[in-house]
Amino acid sequence: MEKIIEKLASKDIPLASVTEVAVNPSYTRLDAREKEEFEVSHLPNAHYIGYKNFDAGKFNSLFPDRDATYVVYCSVGIRSGKIAEELQKMGYKDVKNMSGGIFKWIEEDHPVLDADEKLTRKVHAYNRLWGLLLSKGEKVYEPENDHSDEG
Repeated sequence: MEKIIEKLASKDIPLASVTEVAVNPSYTRLDAREKEEFEVSHLPNAHYIGYKNFDAGKFNSLFPDRDATYVVYCSVGIRSGKIAEELQKMGYKDVKNMSGGIFKWIEEDHPVLDADEKLTRKVHAYNRLWGLLLSKGEKVYEPENDHSDEG
């Protein structure tokens, strides 16, 4: 999976490993998936920012510190790379894309939380194609997402 993500990831955005994100609590974790994916599970202390409905103005007001370290993640790292590029264009200086996304986070046995902030093993697998990359956790596909081109 790492090789696939490296080929698809933006060359302008530094990649952060899951381990790097896990051991750096000062990183602001940003979830660039859709709301229903975030509600199934997300990283502890993650902030939902979305992908299709990402709002730059709202982001600026919620996260005014352009010098903080922001780590964006999604299912595997494609959508988060695009949002990370957007944040760089907006003037945020230290933006990283978490390599392998929440799939890699789960694969490395890190905890995820549900909409009620309770531990869960569920993870939204985006769709059945991308779900093939997820071997741990309990895959959730509903509501079914039929886009296979963005993980």
